Amino acid sequence: MYQFQVIAHTQPGEVIALVGSTPELGAWDITRCIRLHTSGDRYPLWRTNTAIDIQLSAESIDGRKVEYKYIKIDAQGCGHWESFGFDRWLPIEPQSRSNTIVVDDGAFGYLQPHPFGYIQSPTIETAEPEDSQGLKILVIGSSVAVGQKAWLLAGWTSLLAESVRQKYGHRLINVAEAGANVGRTIERFGAAVAPEQPDVVIIALSLGNEGLAHCPPHQRRAVQRRFESGLQQLVQMTRALGARPILGGVYPHGDYTSEHHWWLQDTHKRMLKWGVPVLDWLGVLDNGGGRWKAGISFDPAHPNTVGHRLMYEAIDLQVFQIDKDELASERQRFWQPNEVPLYLDNAGFSICACLAQKRLRINNPSPNSYTIAPYWLELQTVLKSKAGLMPGIYLATDRQPRTLPYFAVAADGSIATTIAIPAGTEWEYSAAFNLFDSNNSQVLFYDEQLGIWQQDERQLWVINESDHEYNLQPMWTEVQNALRALPAGVYADPQHPDLPFRTLLIGGNGLESRVKIPAQSAIMFEYQCELTQIERVGIIPLGDRCAARMMLYKMGYDGPAFPFDLTRTTNIADIADIIDNGFDEMWNPNLLHFDSFIRRIYHQKWLGLSFAHEVEDNENPIDDLSMSVIHDRMRSRYTARAHRFWYTLKHADKLLFIRTGIADRGGTIDLLDKLAKHCQGKPFQLMLLSPQSSDEFVDLPEVLHYNLEFNPDRMYEDVGHWLYCTDIMRGILDSIGVSSKNLFWCPPNPPQELPKPDLVSGNV
Repeated sequence: MYQFQVIAHTQPGEVIALVGSTPELGAWDITRCIRLHTSGDRYPLWRTNTAIDIQLSAESIDGRKVEYKYIKIDAQGCGHWESFGFDRWLPIEPQSRSNTIVVDDGAFGYLQPHPFGYIQSPTIETAEPEDSQGLKILVIGSSVAVGQKAWLLAGWTSLLAESVRQKYGHRLINVAEAGANVGRTIERFGAAVAPEQPDVVIIALSLGNEGLAHCPPHQRRAVQRRFESGLQQLVQMTRALGARPILGGVYPHGDYTSEHHWWLQDTHKRMLKWGVPVLDWLGVLDNGGGRWKAGISFDPAHPNTVGHRLMYEAIDLQVFQIDKDELASERQRFWQPNEVPLYLDNAGFSICACLAQKRLRINNPSPNSYTIAPYWLELQTVLKSKAGLMPGIYLATDRQPRTLPYFAVAADGSIATTIAIPAGTEWEYSAAFNLFDSNNSQVLFYDEQLGIWQQDERQLWVINESDHEYNLQPMWTEVQNALRALPAGVYADPQHPDLPFRTLLIGGNGLESRVKIPAQSAIMFEYQCELTQIERVGIIPLGDRCAARMMLYKMGYDGPAFPFDLTRTTNIADIADIIDNGFDEMWNPNLLHFDSFIRRIYHQKWLGLSFAHEVEDNENPIDDLSMSVIHDRMRSRYTARAHRFWYTLKHADKLLFIRTGIADRGGTIDLLDKLAKHCQGKPFQLMLLSPQSSDEFVDLPEVLHYNLEFNPDRMYEDVGHWLYCTDIMRGILDSIGVSSKNLFWCPPNPPQELPKPDLVSGNV
């Protein structure tokens, strides 16, 4: 008995039908076709409502094979064949008279080279008595290990089960689960594997179920590491049961690309170095680009019957030529301590490595402090030859104040950073690789060098395994989005609370601050308080040139540009008027004039306003068409910059406006009045940096004046002078309590939530 089903997308009035080579299927007569049915809860799946008893006559071309196709019947009753060329087919099984076989044909119009079907309600077989000479082999894995898309689910596991039974007397039990990944398999291991007390466990999972095919490119390394870490944990869990682990190798996917192929091969090479037998499937299934070879897959994720047979045939059955005495000896070795002593001196200072757990234990019972550094050649030689340390960061499992909570391991297995070991202490360091274990933490971001792990709701690790500093900031979209997973608040480095750029401000949209992660380092950030408990200061330069922007850049306090950052504004009254007019006329093409000799754009309304950075070096705007391109670019840039200005005014807790260049008292008072109107009661200060007496601004409480001159031309010519000016600026900001810990960082593309300012009332 056979029940057919297929995925088909139809229009109202259309029906899917079936016609085939036997009388029960209409004998290729479309007028005798069998109609399939669907419903609202199962569409687009169409299936026959009843099972069909197919009888083959002696005259059939193939006594054990039926051919058929699906047709789409439109509202007018016209039939449309799903394809031309070869037909679908299925084998007629002897057991089909007593069981119903569900024939799953995938998608309408996509004819499979080999059919897939399964028994609807299989008979529960009585377990065979165990052969005292044979072993119990258990398979845990995902849908391919279940046998999915092989005819009657007789996949590689079923073929292997029959072979090891006949050859060695072993018994194979399959507890694989469709859709399982490493996390799910670890979760169900205790209930599915441990009660069976197996002698051998085959762990057969895939990178596809970890999401490799469709994750963003920057997440592929994290997917790979999570998969590998999970496999290694399953290996350890298997050994803890006293069983021998065997790993199913990686295999292709129909949606992989050549880039994915590299990750497949990289993981395959790593697995071969773990000291665990690996069933090598990649060579027989892969087309050389990460996808299935032609004719061996049913869908992107699964091999068909032919593919399953290839997987079985690639298995070296000698892997299962195991006797019980050999396993008993292996179990005894596993339960012995796996620490490898590396170093011991007369004072009792010792170092041991736990190879399987990727840990290093350092014990200093002496009254002396020790320093492990790259120049300790005797120790480094031992580490490289015996410790088996993997390249990357190792983390202290018990962090303490004033002690480096990590060290870095070089590619040759030596320790690349300096570690101070105080007297009378014992430390254990674990490879950051262990953080990929889903039981330890959640991977928020990983790009092969920088990783972010959420330890719990109040703690996260940021680890930099590269040789250069990483600069995390809100304009790094992937990192900003990744940190949305954390509760909003202020997170700081408890080891170094006073260092700059060690404060994570997390809001509803993720990262809202800049954080610098040194090369080869690991920083634990802990939740400190809610964002509302700190007063965040928004810094907005107001000209007269780009000196303020340049110094903020060197300090790392810069973000996306504001309207006056890259302009020249010689008249402070123009600044007040431009802001009060909502920047509307600032980039109006009708008010702009290009001076081809000076290569600068001048404004005809605000005569003190000009633009020197809007015409590219390769542009020669000698006609209206050329200028229109520049005007369009300016409109886009300055519209965004103006939006950031208003966004910062609304969302920062306090505003600090900075202006360089000579300013007169009347123009300053006018600017203060305009700023007060638009800040709507929010506290603000105007910092003036100009070579003139501060007496000009006496009795103006919102004004901070410093008799200084910052010339951007000289900064460009002399980097040393630029840095000197930046140090002065940093000192000024420190003196008024502005630092990286309380800066308001405007996002590059703020939400379009603000209406245009009311230029009369000042309301927003």
